[in-house]
Amino acid sequence: MNENSAFKSGFVTLIGRPNVGKSTLMNHLIGQKIAITSNKPQTTRNRIQTVLTLDDAQIVFLDTPGIHKAKNKLGDYMVNVAERTLNEVDVILWLVEPTTYIGAGERHIIEQLKKTKTPVILVINKTDTVKREEVLTFIDTYRKELDFHEIVPVSALKGDNTDVLVDCIVKYLPYGQPFYDEDTITDQPMRQIVAELIREKALRLLQEEIPHGVAVSIESMKEKGRICHIDATIVCERDSHKGIIIGKGGQMLKKIGSQARPDIEDLLEMQVNLQLWVKVKKDWRDSDFLLKNFGYNPQDIMNQK
Repeated sequence: MNENSAFKSGFVTLIGRPNVGKSTLMNHLIGQKIAITSNKPQTTRNRIQTVLTLDDAQIVFLDTPGIHKAKNKLGDYMVNVAERTLNEVDVILWLVEPTTYIGAGERHIIEQLKKTKTPVILVINKTDTVKREEVLTFIDTYRKELDFHEIVPVSALKGDNTDVLVDCIVKYLPYGQPFYDEDTITDQPMRQIVAELIREKALRLLQEEIPHGVAVSIESMKEKGRICHIDATIVCERDSHKGIIIGKGGQMLKKIGSQARPDIEDLLEMQVNLQLWVKVKKDWRDSDFLLKNFGYNPQDIMNQK
């Protein structure tokens, strides 16, 4: 544990509209895959807490769900989680895409940010997709909307300029001792991370065939010798979805398992025997009981608003 009085530590939230690259950025900054990524919006459902410990600082990242217009109880929960963190942290990272168009979603976030006294760093992500000279135009567009403490263009995917971003974050952290041991990288239960890794592969492989109503429940996770035996259930909302997830002759389910297994083995640092099943639970996204069962606690969030 670092006893240096010049040590800084604090909490940083990543906010932004769905699919702007929050999880990709956080995974890159901490150097390990904890949050799942997908080309579908609203992939992150819980507030994932990860830790980056440096020689002179410890940054605790909260990767929140994207701020968007809610359509069901799960959506309400995700939006509440994201907006409630703004006043609970030391620094806010607002991720946006490189564009001169500020839509209704960004305007909503700007209104939320105007209400907070927390330092806001604007992060213009995906700079690898545009010409370098265009970035100044994007910076100028957003600078007119809010008085940001810093504006940092990055590519979370390629890691461009992320070291500069870390330096900017540390600048606004309060002095204080670390919250976690230096070898801690997340406060997430291992079962939850494993479930999310399986859900990521399902989302990627199923693409547009299945709407967003897929959850993963870990039924058992036991180590025997040098092998971890995991039984997991993919939960969907309709019988027709079940058939798609299983696939012809069980091929899609096998593919999800074979793609998830290497990531889980990297995480657990051991061989994994993964068994997958599929169950239908209609309208689980509008059920408080089922949301809680899958690790989301809407009632807690509503009580603390």
